[in-house]
Amino acid sequence: MKIDLTEDVCLVTGGANGIGRATVQALAENGAKVGIVDLDGEAGEAAAKEMRASGADCHAIQGDVSDPKQIEHVVSKFVDRWERVTVLVNNAGINTGSDRAPLHEFTLENWNRILEVDLTGVFVCSRAVVPIMLKAGGGRIVNISSIAGLVPLRLQSAYVAAKAGVANLTRSMAIELGSKGILVNAVAPGSTLTRGTEKLFYGKDGFQSEKAANMLSHIPLGRPGKTEEIANAVLFLVSPDASYVNGVVLPVDGGWIAGYHRDF
Repeated sequence: MKIDLTEDVCLVTGGANGIGRATVQALAENGAKVGIVDLDGEAGEAAAKEMRASGADCHAIQGDVSDPKQIEHVVSKFVDRWERVTVLVNNAGINTGSDRAPLHEFTLENWNRILEVDLTGVFVCSRAVVPIMLKAGGGRIVNISSIAGLVPLRLQSAYVAAKAGVANLTRSMAIELGSKGILVNAVAPGSTLTRGTEKLFYGKDGFQSEKAANMLSHIPLGRPGKTEEIANAVLFLVSPDASYVNGVVLPVDGGWIAGYHRDF
């Protein structure tokens, strides 16, 4: 998909790896100036350096999306560089295998940590960027939810709660901001092949690899998604072609939730 984003300044949280990294590349390849916000400063700078080597205007700043002061500082630095922000992709999120436990065994520490990043982080980053977009007359926000926010999954109480919150927060933002020229939508990926999910599920040493084949049997396309396939959905939502799309939570899951089963 090729679109003209040469007038856009895009911020991508969690942009150093996985879906975020693929999104950074998709935006940059279409001419956008791209700022990476990532807790892993070294990985963020490595990703930005790689993009600059290919001719993109891309820079990274370390930041914790759950910390309002850090994010206000990060956003101000990008505005100093590029004078505006027209696109925000709230991608930063955490959900590791070690967090998986029944509700009564789930620790409050893990609950708070996941909610702070996956849900509060969307609020914090959006709150920092929206005033800048309003001054410019509009913009686009794409939040990365998950199919776990649309259907229930076992042993992931914090993650499913956070991602369901992101889905409904997206709708709330859309009805608040749409009339002001800011379109807000979300992408809800299904199981996606990243370094994290490879370690958890799909690699030969993945400690839940025995469940991977059973899980894939419930996905009509029979495979996990690719990060670039998720990034392409984000790219559409920030494109001029999506000018009448607002408040949508778009599953990109190979058809998983179209015929959802809870057998695993």
